[in-house]
Amino acid sequence: MTMSIDLITLDFETYYDKAYSLSKISTEAYIRDDQFEVIGVAVKVNDNETQWFSGTHEETAAWLGQFDWGNAMLLAHNCAFDAAILSWQFGIHPKVLADTMSMGNAVGSGAGSVSLAALSERYGLGKKGNEVVNALGKRRADFTPDELARYAEYCINDVNLCYLLFQTMLANEFPKAELKLIDMTLRMFTEPVFELDLPLLENHLAKLREKKQKLLDSVGLDRKALMSNQQFAELLEACGVEPPMKVSPATGKQTFAFAKTDEEFKALLEHPDLRVQTLVAARLGVKSTIEETRTERLVEIAKRGKLPVPLKYCGAKTKRWSGEGGGINMQNLPRTSVIKEAIRAPAGHSVVGVDLSNIELRVGLWFGGMLDKLDQLRNGLDLYKDFASLVFGVPYNDVNKDQRFIGKTSQLSLIYGVGAAKLRMAIKTGSRTDIGEAEATRIVALYRSQYHGVVQAWDRGEAVLRAIRDDRYTDFGPIQVHGQQGLLLPCGLFMQFPELQLASAGGWKYKTRFGWEHIYGAKVFQGSIQALARCVIGDGMLRAQKSMPHIRTALTIHDADYMIAPTLMAEAVQEQLIKDLCVPPPWAPDLPLAAEGGFGQTLAEC
Repeated sequence: MTMSIDLITLDFETYYDKAYSLSKISTEAYIRDDQFEVIGVAVKVNDNETQWFSGTHEETAAWLGQFDWGNAMLLAHNCAFDAAILSWQFGIHPKVLADTMSMGNAVGSGAGSVSLAALSERYGLGKKGNEVVNALGKRRADFTPDELARYAEYCINDVNLCYLLFQTMLANEFPKAELKLIDMTLRMFTEPVFELDLPLLENHLAKLREKKQKLLDSVGLDRKALMSNQQFAELLEACGVEPPMKVSPATGKQTFAFAKTDEEFKALLEHPDLRVQTLVAARLGVKSTIEETRTERLVEIAKRGKLPVPLKYCGAKTKRWSGEGGGINMQNLPRTSVIKEAIRAPAGHSVVGVDLSNIELRVGLWFGGMLDKLDQLRNGLDLYKDFASLVFGVPYNDVNKDQRFIGKTSQLSLIYGVGAAKLRMAIKTGSRTDIGEAEATRIVALYRSQYHGVVQAWDRGEAVLRAIRDDRYTDFGPIQVHGQQGLLLPCGLFMQFPELQLASAGGWKYKTRFGWEHIYGAKVFQGSIQALARCVIGDGMLRAQKSMPHIRTALTIHDADYMIAPTLMAEAVQEQLIKDLCVPPPWAPDLPLAAEGGFGQTLAEC
């Protein structure tokens, strides 16, 4: 990405109060609300002096209109906010969008804040002021000239810090391709294309509430059952869910992880089974299940306009995208949810979706040097059926649907070092079939005997942890281990393990913003494979956008890319998207990639 275009750094200051603020409602709801008002805006063109303007909406629109946005890169900290204001309030669409907060997510360890204040201090650029706290509840007309002047200084300082932060990150060789992915991600939100079927959503919401109440009545939950760890664990197990566990800080022994601060437990609020959502929500004292809350949010959005897709670039440790607020989490829409039917392409257009086929499995086998298995994939063999035929001692062509499911669950779980207990529970959760402890143990042993290269990669993962602790350089496949700086991925970003050290209970641990995270060799391998898969999908998305510049990339979910195309072109776009996603990366030219896709009026249809 060249700098031949203007770089316009911008920051809006807007009205907020105790109830109407970004800490209370989503960015989308805040900007589209009738209460929204711009107090003032600061703009810096290239390295020129930063300007401040404060006026009515019409005056601000006229003042912003003087800039050549069609030939400009808009830069802001939390650009999703400022670019959405430009787009939704003023109809301005810059040529390129850049965001220092997203860049902070990419280069940060995940253990620290990526606020403008934190990043500016971390890079030694200066301090962010706090004049914004004095603006609580004040409309533009409420400011005295002196108060407005101080607010202007505060806003100008923010713009200058953002500009310096951007230059510093660029100087530290922030990958140019990643800037393009940031731009793509921001446009999914600031220039929305998906429409929502309001009647369908309202009907779904009514049915969800009715079904939830029937579930609660049928379970007959009382406070004793909810608060008893053992009884609650039995309720989860009855739904095919293994109760999450943790080490008690008081006793040092394993105990149930059923607290509001336990991330694995809270994640069950997004379980695909509504029964599980309902149980966990009741235990946590949450009034609504995640499906109910998500539908409520979408109903509200549908009444205001199109669906801005809120994604957090590099939201996960592996640099994958994650859901970004707003209560809808587009990265975790249940496969059979009515919500997918309610998300639609505009009239005359189709949603075209292409998903890389078992990309993590393919990358993991390549990483482990399992060339024979890769050749089988390349020749069209189904590795799920292949392993199932070994497990059940039947010919490949005689493997039935249930057996293939166990083969698939085994392949996707055991590659990451899962043991017999977790494999048994994964199979039970997906099929309602309990294969028993002995059978699960046998399958684990069989897998490890057949996939020796993968097992060896777990051991290499342990060596990586030692290299990080000892601040040594080494290689881990296509990943370079730069000591305590972390793992340098092919995309040019680091995957980091802050304050890595041996854990008293065995294994290793490192610091995250949520506390200490335990890690071991197989988990290093898992994170690395997921990060490499993200490199593959990221490259493919950029390739598709380049080959089809007039087709909008509207959404990415894990290993899938969704574009909005004229219906008459949908089939051709699907074919090109498959082609673009299946180009092997330069660091793995012999990696066999495959993808499947579809298109239709709704997200569900494709």
